[in-house]
Amino acid sequence: MRDTDRALVQAATAVAKLRCRSPRHTRAAAARTTDGRVFSGVNVHHDGGGACAEMVAVGAAATQGVTDLETMVVVGDRGREIVVPCDPCQRVLRDSFPGLRVIVGPVDAPQVTPIGDLTPEAAVGGPLPTPRPAEG
Repeated sequence: MRDTDRALVQAATAVAKLRCRSPRHTRAAAARTTDGRVFSGVNVHHDGGGACAEMVAVGAAATQGVTDLETMVVVGDRGREIVVPCDPCQRVLRDSFPGLRVIVGPVDAPQVTPIGDLTPEAAVGGPLPTPRPAEG
């Protein structure tokens, strides 16, 4: 993992600690562009529907004219765990940002994987993809 990836986990964790204090907001996402800008979001739970933190972060980026994201991370439990995007979010992210890198795994040993290597099973606690060799 790059230092910028660690900083992205820290950014999502900071948002989770600050904003995820109720049952309506339980996860935070942070996404980074290739030029280093970071956009964050929290999920919204409601009986009538809701939005995942990933989609809120994508929407925040889109409002600033961003059309490409490089890396994303989702955290839960006020930043104490890294969460794999759910299947619907994986599909949106894969279709919208095919080159996206996603940070997954335990907080103490996260890894980076391409969005195309994630599976729906990984989102519900199944096996994570085998990490590719580290990038330069």
